Amino acid sequence: MNPAVIQSNGNRRLSQMTRYTNADFADDESVNSVQLSEGLNRSTTHIRYHAGGTTVWQLRSPLEKVLLILVGILLFVVFILAIILHVTEHRLEESRMIIVPETPGKCLNKSCIQIANNILQALDTTVDPCDDFYSYSCNGWVDANPMPDAKSTWGTFMKLEQQNQLVIKRVLDRPMDTLKSKAEQKAKMYYESCLDVNDTMEARGAQPMLDLLRKIGGWNVTESGFDVDKWSLQNITQIVQNRYNIGGLFSYAVGEDDKNSTRHILQIDQSGLTLPTRDNYLNKTEEHKKILDAYLDYMTKVGVLLGGELNTTKRQMRDVIEFETKLANITTPSDLRRDEEKLYHLMKLGELQLKAPFIDWRKFFEDAMRTVNKKISNKEEVVVYAPEYLGNLTVLIKEYNKTVEGKIVLNNYMVWQTVRVFTVCLSKAFRDAYKGLRTALMGSGGGEEPQWRYCIQDTNSVLGFAIGAIFVREVFDQNSKAQAEEIINNVRNAFKNNFENLKWMDEETRKVAIDKADSISDMIGYPDFVKDTNQLDERFQNLTIRRDQYFENNIHISYFNLKKNLEKINEPVNKTTWSMSPSTVNAYYTPTKNQMVFPAGILQRPFYDAAYPPSLNYGGMGVVMGHELTHGFDDQGRQFDKHGNLKHWWKNDTVDRFKERTKCVVRQYNGYKINGKSIDGNQTLGENIADNGGLKAAYHAYLDLMQGKPEPEGLPGIPLNHRQLFFVAFAQVWCAAVTKEATALQIEKDSHSPSKYRVVGALSNLKEFAEEFRCKPGSKMNPIKKCEVW
Repeated sequence: MNPAVIQSNGNRRLSQMTRYTNADFADDESVNSVQLSEGLNRSTTHIRYHAGGTTVWQLRSPLEKVLLILVGILLFVVFILAIILHVTEHRLEESRMIIVPETPGKCLNKSCIQIANNILQALDTTVDPCDDFYSYSCNGWVDANPMPDAKSTWGTFMKLEQQNQLVIKRVLDRPMDTLKSKAEQKAKMYYESCLDVNDTMEARGAQPMLDLLRKIGGWNVTESGFDVDKWSLQNITQIVQNRYNIGGLFSYAVGEDDKNSTRHILQIDQSGLTLPTRDNYLNKTEEHKKILDAYLDYMTKVGVLLGGELNTTKRQMRDVIEFETKLANITTPSDLRRDEEKLYHLMKLGELQLKAPFIDWRKFFEDAMRTVNKKISNKEEVVVYAPEYLGNLTVLIKEYNKTVEGKIVLNNYMVWQTVRVFTVCLSKAFRDAYKGLRTALMGSGGGEEPQWRYCIQDTNSVLGFAIGAIFVREVFDQNSKAQAEEIINNVRNAFKNNFENLKWMDEETRKVAIDKADSISDMIGYPDFVKDTNQLDERFQNLTIRRDQYFENNIHISYFNLKKNLEKINEPVNKTTWSMSPSTVNAYYTPTKNQMVFPAGILQRPFYDAAYPPSLNYGGMGVVMGHELTHGFDDQGRQFDKHGNLKHWWKNDTVDRFKERTKCVVRQYNGYKINGKSIDGNQTLGENIADNGGLKAAYHAYLDLMQGKPEPEGLPGIPLNHRQLFFVAFAQVWCAAVTKEATALQIEKDSHSPSKYRVVGALSNLKEFAEEFRCKPGSKMNPIKKCEVW
């Protein structure tokens, strides 16, 4: 990118804006100026041009003299005020950015008019873009898109998701024989079981869960066969985690080895909390007390629905919450778990047994591997991400295992983890029991989302690739793949070109960083197998689905997913696999695969459209692509080399300078508050780095694309040039309304900053934005102190 071109464009834009605003003021101010000047000239003429003999002044009476002096003073004051008004209005007009596009032409075809209408409806031009660009870009959208009663968050992502759901519903509502594959037919059967088309869910009531409780050894809350004398933590842990794939005191999975990403390995981590964050248990504020009270009420309602006595159930559930609170106390907060190297602990299973002997680990994993006919020994290597937690958990379990009452609490806790997962598959009374807790956590209104929407979302989560085949066939434009690939390559090149401007990076690290950026693979739209009926059917061949057994369908799916995961143990890694279904409105980067994925679901308006001008496609989808690309170089992603291995591949001095720059980002976002709560700059660091780097790379990619080309035709009714429209497109992707409760939960748990500060934070660090919108140094969107990593 040539800086001279940017400067030239900036100067040309400035001169045009100045001409416009001066002419605009001239029509008004010139009239007043003439009037004032004429009055003053007359007065001064009378005074100035009678210099000899007896003057007119001397002939005036004292009263006339006083009046004339007062008139003169008044006229002078009016003159001064007029000058101040002229300057103030001129500056205000500049700050509101009333701009004539650089070309006189306007695009007036149907597509441009529709695009312009959508942008204009979202804008709030009463807000100074240099003061709050998010409000300037999104207030209109929020006003025009009231949050549905059943939602706690409502934004462009969710709105697009609901459009995608309609596409899928239309197909799943068709006759079975119109579907193209057995996998799609299973998706339809699962969807219908969720809808309860035969009313079997209501008729069966609590019975499916009561049957399950007896299978797993019973629950002390209900009459389901629990016998504490025959109980062991080993047995209940193996049943819950290895038969039903439910997280318990810890979580485990088979995944890519961080330090040898070509192989799969067992991984173990901390887990065990039902509520979203440890703060929900440990913070003693009134807000968190309401959440704990709502949680206890939810647990009690479920226990009573399953046959428990009210007071006894409540007491036992309170004991479970007390145990979870102790788990929260030994759980490491997420903002302290960002150093991948410090988290990674490779050890033999026998070593783990010495560190955390609260269960027999070899016996546990032998039990798990029987499902896939694989053997395991004490020499099996595992990666432990939370050895300190497991050590403290051993002490906690020992304390509870001493008494009968403690053992009952442990069993109640483990069974509750199973119950809470599967109660959504029971009758409406069980689903309604959760509403109070949801409201406490998310602040959603009293409305209820249509069941079909929940069921589409649920079907997509469990049979996503079958749904993906439907979605791709119905709406995905195949040309989008090639066009998206072009945008990715341009954004990648801009990202790499910027390395030369990074004075904190040494030359050797710069070269390997460029090599890593070139090595990042990109997957666009969908995996090829979803269009191959045989491959798709083979993927779900061993999954049994019945249209009148929603509860059992979910049991089968849990076991199916567990088995699929365990089958990978000690198998080589396929770095072209997808972790997200094609209809999903999202994207992701995987460090161990050095791969970024952009599903078909997000390659739509407002992120991307073939009819959009490049400014909007780069401001929307281009920034998303830049965001995922930058994740390969954020505080966590940078620790992995181009092969996806956790490795020290940067010079130490460069690492130190990188960390100094990330401290600036942490401080910046720590300073943002919503509803009196501060964003956690450490917890959101990786996403904030990606937001900033992705925005910058996409904008420079757009400038490179347009270099030497004339300014495109403007959009009707929008006095912004296309470089400014790029930033509007970026901001409007994040337009959203969020309840106070959901915002508080996001700040506590989410690794992403709230929408407003994803926009404001990144733009305020980008000098090119300030230049385009002529934001004065020191204004909110153009602070003197800026943070820059990439």
